[in-house]
Amino acid sequence: MKESGIKTEISEFHTDVLKGLKSEQKYLPSKYFYDETGSDLFEQICQLDEYYPTDCEVSIMNNKIDEISEVMGEQVQLIELGSGSSMKTRLLIENCKNLDMYVPVDISGAFLQTTAEKLRSDYPNLDIQPLVADYTSSFEIPESDHTRKRIVYFPGSTIGNFTQARASEFLNTIGSILKAGDGLLIGVDLKKEVGVLEAAYNDSKGVTAAFNKNILARINEEIGADFDLSTFQHRAFYNAREGRVEMHLESLKNQIAQIDKTQIEFEKGETIHTENSHKYTVDEFNDIAGDYFNRLKTWTDENDYFSVHYFERV
Repeated sequence: MKESGIKTEISEFHTDVLKGLKSEQKYLPSKYFYDETGSDLFEQICQLDEYYPTDCEVSIMNNKIDEISEVMGEQVQLIELGSGSSMKTRLLIENCKNLDMYVPVDISGAFLQTTAEKLRSDYPNLDIQPLVADYTSSFEIPESDHTRKRIVYFPGSTIGNFTQARASEFLNTIGSILKAGDGLLIGVDLKKEVGVLEAAYNDSKGVTAAFNKNILARINEEIGADFDLSTFQHRAFYNAREGRVEMHLESLKNQIAQIDKTQIEFEKGETIHTENSHKYTVDEFNDIAGDYFNRLKTWTDENDYFSVHYFERV
């Protein structure tokens, strides 16, 4: 990342943190989970036995890759949002016909560059253009001379982090960088038994808890706060009324955290709401996307835990 961009990013982070922690229900934007440590921890989460979405999505991608490749077509510029390690993307790279360019987009610059270097080594003939950006806001995609269509790839059910209204706005943002006939390949977690859902966000090894608490460590390091991580505990539960799993950090005692010159008071049992993960039926998600896209295909795993959709921009 360029030196000129660092202060702006930290200033925005600082502003968002104070805004969230001064709210009646304290919250922190989940996009700030993904510094280098947070990105590494999330990759560990994806390998956990309890965290079904990764295995289910990989199973769909493996079993249906020929159909997925066929509907994607040829001479594609593939734009992956929140690319992480790009594990699932390798299937697309290896099976997509005449892939023209791969653009991984991620907010964690160091993690993104490491991933891009590995992919360039493994696919030396592919034009790979990593883009450090907050994909929840507008951003510019590198131009490609030979692309017939752009396809945005948004795996991992990250769309569930948004409220339904925000998900609709986000899909509109994605639509703004696509033209009619371009595509959206997206992973969406499905509604299922509460026990399965809650186990996925309360793993026995405590990796999700470490991932959740890391956002406080990041605030300490980058803003100079003094959160004592040992005085907060991870909580995750399914909110049936809202159709989502919620993650919180619960204060274990009455305490005050200092952020720069601002004091943030916590009562024992008070929480910081750090993430939502909305779950959908296939029809519910199609209704949200329908203003901007036509759904051409949907694939699910054998348990109907997870879905992958291909939409075409109208």
